[in-house]
Amino acid sequence: MNTELLGRLQPFRDEALRRGIPSEDIERWIATARPSGTLVTNGDGPVVGRFGGPVMLPVDTPDPWEPLLATLDCAALPEEVTGLPLPPDGHLLLFGFPEVVIAPHSTGEVVYIPAGTPVEERKTKNPCVYGEEEDDVDEDALFVYEQFPKGDLRLSADVSLPYHHLITSQETPFGAPLPGHPRSYELAKAWRDTAGGITMDGTLHIGGYGSHECVEADPVVYAAEAAARAVGPTGPGDAELSAPEDWVLLAQWDISLDTRDSATLHWVIPLHDLAARRFERTHVSFFWNP
Repeated sequence: MNTELLGRLQPFRDEALRRGIPSEDIERWIATARPSGTLVTNGDGPVVGRFGGPVMLPVDTPDPWEPLLATLDCAALPEEVTGLPLPPDGHLLLFGFPEVVIAPHSTGEVVYIPAGTPVEERKTKNPCVYGEEEDDVDEDALFVYEQFPKGDLRLSADVSLPYHHLITSQETPFGAPLPGHPRSYELAKAWRDTAGGITMDGTLHIGGYGSHECVEADPVVYAAEAAARAVGPTGPGDAELSAPEDWVLLAQWDISLDTRDSATLHWVIPLHDLAARRFERTHVSFFWNP
């Protein structure tokens, strides 16, 4: 974390002190800060991808169930900005749809295409909207899909602190403060109240901490636990062995579409799978409090 990003947290520090939170508690909280890339459709940052566009996939990759949200250029997303060990080249395609699915199934996927891989254009009439035979259109889903954003995405370097303040376990089913942070409720609230003046206003985030409209516990841990239930005890490889705290936020889409306002999609993945480019291990969760 560079000093310029940490310096942006001064308004948070000032507000937390004003609320009577001890300085040592504030500094411990600030020590958890992570870099995060906010992607916006305006501004003067470098173009790092696009919302929408054609679906270009390798020949042997199955057609996706959910629509394409964004295509990202990995080479334009350095680790010092995202905090993530993304591949040095190629493209990441984020697929997902803001719809409740039967828990704990994923509502999207990520496809990584290494640089130089031959690709072909695929259909965009995804089964989750148009039905498996393209003859069973879900009118509500179509209404949402037709509002998906379009346009170039530009990168802004941001800083991220925890939005959540609770952990849950069998011993503390109703939650307990984050370990080492007895004032986590007050600190998270101070961050939520000041973050809007510190971070860039954008709807797509790469890395950092997860959030949503009613955050209490970590959305990444919640999604990771859902992924473990989806894999089950006989799932492939070692996916079930990745503890929830070993997962990271790959991407977050803060949704502001008619009939899905204030909803959120989170793409999460175990850190070691991200480093090994096993993007098929990504789990996508949907949060909505209508």
